[in-house]
Amino acid sequence: MRAKENDMASKDCVKVAVRVRPFNKREKDAGSRCVVSMSNNIITIQDPRNQQNRRTFTFDHAFWSHNGFVRNGRGLFVPEEEGGRYADQVSVFEGLGQGVLENALQGYNATLLAYGQTGSGKSYSMLGYGPNKGLVPTLCDRLFQFIRTNQDSRQCQVFFSMLEIYNEQVIDLLSRGSRSPGGLRVREDQQRGFYVEGLRRIPSDSAAQVEQLMEQGTRTRTTAATHMNSNSSRSHMLIILQLKQIFSKECITKQSNINLVDLAGSERQRSSGSEVDRLKEGTAINLSLTTLGNVISALAEAALGKKVVHIPYRDSILTKLLQSALGGNSRTVMIATLSPADICYEESLSTLRYAERAKRIQNRAVVNEGPTERLVKELKAENAKLLLRLSRLDQEGRRTDEETKELRRLLTHNELQIRAIQTLWEQRLQEALKDWEAQYTTITQERTMMQMYPYMLNVNEDAQLSGVIKLFIQDGEWDVGLADSSPRSISVRGLGIQEKHAVFSNQQRRVTVTPLSGSKVTVNGATISQKTELHHLDRLILGSNSTYLFIGFPSERAGEDWTRYDYDYFQSELAAAEGIHLHSLCVFISVSAGSIQPDPSLLAVFYDYIRLMPMVTEANQMSQELNKGVEFKLEIKNLAMSDSKGHDLEKEIAVRVTCVERKQVWMWSKAKFINRKFLMEEMYQQQAGGVSGGVVVGGADLPPLPRDRDPFWDPLEPLHLGSAHLWLQSLPFRIHVEEQVEVVGPEGSEEAILQTQLIPCSPTGLPLGEDDILIDPTELLGKRLDFQLVLDQCCGLRWLKEARNRGVQIGFQMFDCPQPLYTPAVWHNVNPVLEYRVQFTALKTSPELLNYLQSSALVLELWGLQEGCTDLVSSLDGVRTTPEGSIIIDKASTPQNTVSSDLSSSLHALHQDLEQLRVTNAALRKENSALREQLSASARHGADGGRGRQERRGSLRTSCDADFARALKVFYHSMTSVRGQLQRLRRHRPSEEEDLLGLRLFVDEHSRLLKDFGEQLEQSVSTLKQDVAAIVRRKREKSGIWSER
Repeated sequence: MRAKENDMASKDCVKVAVRVRPFNKREKDAGSRCVVSMSNNIITIQDPRNQQNRRTFTFDHAFWSHNGFVRNGRGLFVPEEEGGRYADQVSVFEGLGQGVLENALQGYNATLLAYGQTGSGKSYSMLGYGPNKGLVPTLCDRLFQFIRTNQDSRQCQVFFSMLEIYNEQVIDLLSRGSRSPGGLRVREDQQRGFYVEGLRRIPSDSAAQVEQLMEQGTRTRTTAATHMNSNSSRSHMLIILQLKQIFSKECITKQSNINLVDLAGSERQRSSGSEVDRLKEGTAINLSLTTLGNVISALAEAALGKKVVHIPYRDSILTKLLQSALGGNSRTVMIATLSPADICYEESLSTLRYAERAKRIQNRAVVNEGPTERLVKELKAENAKLLLRLSRLDQEGRRTDEETKELRRLLTHNELQIRAIQTLWEQRLQEALKDWEAQYTTITQERTMMQMYPYMLNVNEDAQLSGVIKLFIQDGEWDVGLADSSPRSISVRGLGIQEKHAVFSNQQRRVTVTPLSGSKVTVNGATISQKTELHHLDRLILGSNSTYLFIGFPSERAGEDWTRYDYDYFQSELAAAEGIHLHSLCVFISVSAGSIQPDPSLLAVFYDYIRLMPMVTEANQMSQELNKGVEFKLEIKNLAMSDSKGHDLEKEIAVRVTCVERKQVWMWSKAKFINRKFLMEEMYQQQAGGVSGGVVVGGADLPPLPRDRDPFWDPLEPLHLGSAHLWLQSLPFRIHVEEQVEVVGPEGSEEAILQTQLIPCSPTGLPLGEDDILIDPTELLGKRLDFQLVLDQCCGLRWLKEARNRGVQIGFQMFDCPQPLYTPAVWHNVNPVLEYRVQFTALKTSPELLNYLQSSALVLELWGLQEGCTDLVSSLDGVRTTPEGSIIIDKASTPQNTVSSDLSSSLHALHQDLEQLRVTNAALRKENSALREQLSASARHGADGGRGRQERRGSLRTSCDADFARALKVFYHSMTSVRGQLQRLRRHRPSEEEDLLGLRLFVDEHSRLLKDFGEQLEQSVSTLKQDVAAIVRRKREKSGIWSER
């Protein structure tokens, strides 16, 4: 390319725009709050957890499309009021697209990038939906309008290409032939830079033709996504318009490339806790987007004057193709789309930061002059020289026949080259028009059939890819499956689809489907096994996840809104069939008087569940076809579990992975499973032996992957089976309790019964007696407290009932103990004896420890072991002990010098005992003085009567204290039973499949449980009242109050 001299030094920063979309259904259901505000080009985002934490960003353009709009009669979203702030599709084009078009017409390369998380509105902004056309189709309309208006002054040639980058493979979406394994190759040329070898460039002369090519590309993308089981939200789509303007009079050609890029979803996969998958994302599924971020960061630092050694353009396919758009010869615009919902705060903030870095990038855009025009000028100049030589030879009379023939041959050759160059465009355009006419005929035929027959309409996770494929069910019987050799067959490809999968019948205006042996067909969420009649708007799933909406006969279509039957609707039906329903899972909480909303955390879990359901189904199908013997099952982690305070734990989605033959079990987080799912896809395609036409075929004899690289396998690790709560409020009273606690699994199942003891004891470990029971726990403050935790036995282990070659351990963490402690592993026993005992000591009981003991439970975690995994080991790092070996807790209130060594600890204890003796001695002296006074009074009123009353008073306090202690102990034991009944009530829920009779039985059972709970609570309180009344009555009787009255 050659540039004008005055343009060589020009610099252009990347222009960045931000668009804020409306709430989607998921965010509305969650009662989301808007945390993004906009003023002119300034965007402010507020942390929903800290309203004082606000971040402000400034961009070149800001489009508010969140609210303030209505849908007019033509289906267009327009501002609610004239001059309102709502930015519709036209406003976005005027702000961004018009500038891209003008740059291209001036001869500059122009690039438009759309960036944001999945579902943030990228595709809507770029392509649009229905009558609301996006940037790409509107730009094409305006481009061809301009060409028609200015066709007298210039000749314009437009070439259209459309490609997709998925997993670092380039797919030509307009290719006629079969897809080559590994995709198209990206080459580098000194003049052209990076380009895609073999990418189709189709001449276009109208917006209608380009629109048709886009539909063709979308159809190819949809079919490939279905066949290859790929996820369109993880792919990048590039539309390339090559514009060539030939100015005949000026002998100037301007040539520009318009790159329109819809990037993959930018959301990051975060794992819970500190989990890191041993297999990194070796599929390169995120490589292009990650590298793009690295390139933008490096260019932004360079723009700030920092020294940047390397810009990693070559690290991914996407950045190679976008090299000119980022820091090169292009005028570039980025539109960053984001959700304003509080539940998307982190992703939206990440998008804004990304966009802020991008706006610092500086490009060097130049006006391009195409090599074709230079070649024509050079050929014409050469012809002029040849003619001049011929004329000179004629004038000089020295012309020979051989020289004349050679010169004329060169003239003819050059003329032919000029003519070929000038006629190439017309020929290629005519060929493209013939293809377009053929496709138009096919579209017309399809529209005719839509008015005659029922059909199945594909539904995709990406709304842009839904409604693209139509499978018509004409009269008679039709075989549906992989096989397409029969004239009465309908070809459907995807995971879990058999050669002959099902038979569809259309007879007497009645459509039925009959699944064949070994095939899976789901209708309206329920798997069918026999002939089933289909009705208008029924939902079908063939195989693992080929989803279709059945459209009935034209007479049955009453203008319903089909858009509500989206991908989430299909998955919600499947989840409901499994007992996971939005209204049963999500607890509704009051937000103001008369209004309710679902618990946002549970709502997020529900949508995660339905999002992962098809992925789990596909993983199971791949495991089956590859003979891996591994099953995947979705679980809701912490559904019935609580923390030490009794508060519900945050719910999460996890995937239970089971090796059926060996009965080995793993538990994967959502992020880990998604990563492994993409690795499984890559392995599945490689093991299947290649791809033909977007379909996995063959059966290549490839060596199996080593086990450490197999995405279906992991090293065995201890598995968290459930938790039990041992409440500690007996310890402040120094009451010894024995308790059986239930170990509850993540989904509420009973995993085991654990026999435990809490024993208040002396520093040497001797149990305290009833005389040491405290009436007022605050007496412990500032004093030493010793107690033992005893785990006697674990009974009825469900983990061992499933497979006897397993073991268990119990883990727990007491108060501020820095490390969790674990019991020794026990194996091969359903009712193992643990006999585990550990002693804890608080040298100086603090208010924090006392509050913990009175209001918290010790969470006892049950861990499952499998042969080959490593036992959990108690670490003593940071753990301090007394000379007797007791673990010291409550360190915050313990002076540092008391725990620095065993000697200083003992010395402090001796000082403490000495101080207690001094206090006791002073109290005794004071009491002796009071007794002397009483004896003197008794001597005056009679020695005998005084002596009797004093003996009664002397023994009264000890007797009453012991009675109170026994009453409290009985009350505590009875309240333990009441608490267990309350936990059973919380877990008692009706099944989704219950009929009216079943619901009545549930209500009766629930009423009975409530009655039992109330009676137990009333009896416990009544018994305590009676015991206290009896103690008071005995005290009064012994003190002689009744007799004196």
